[in-house]
Amino acid sequence: MIHPSDDLAIIAGQGTIGLEIVEALPDVATVLIALGSGGLSSGVAAAIKGLRPQARVFGVSMDRGAAMKASLEAGHPVEVEEFTSLADALCGGIGIPNKHAFSACQELLDDIILVTEEEIATGIRHAYEREGEVLEGAGAVGMAALLSGKVPPSSGPLVSIISGGNIDESLHGRVIGGEFNDKRVSV
Repeated sequence: MIHPSDDLAIIAGQGTIGLEIVEALPDVATVLIALGSGGLSSGVAAAIKGLRPQARVFGVSMDRGAAMKASLEAGHPVEVEEFTSLADALCGGIGIPNKHAFSACQELLDDIILVTEEEIATGIRHAYEREGEVLEGAGAVGMAALLSGKVPPSSGPLVSIISGGNIDESLHGRVIGGEFNDKRVSV
């Protein structure tokens, strides 16, 4: 069994994204990474911090059941209640025991930014209307953090990793149509 986010080879593989970022933008100052169970975040953060220790790396997650944030606040992996979310790929626990991703996130992430469902919907809409991209909620959390003004000012180039277009077509249409502008509307 290979754990999808807490395996050293998986984490190292995810880190290649960080290598590509620094290769393309050697003076990168801030990186935003979708944060679920920590495999992507810990791998990218390790590469970024290894090459650009002064760069700030932020994990971005939904504000409903952010397992890594709760775990980091507790100082150890914890179970969290799982809620439905537009960023469903970030839902679920980090795995107990968590052997690698938790400690890497604890050491390497500068902070975690949480975004609301409305902010995620705004990120999805922006990606579609302004960039011509169809993103799932997890892929749009960095954009959501930027558009909501939750990202601290950067002293240089900022990169937001946007990945994932696995969103149900009808859900995407509802988001683009503005249905998720109200907290009372559920996924």
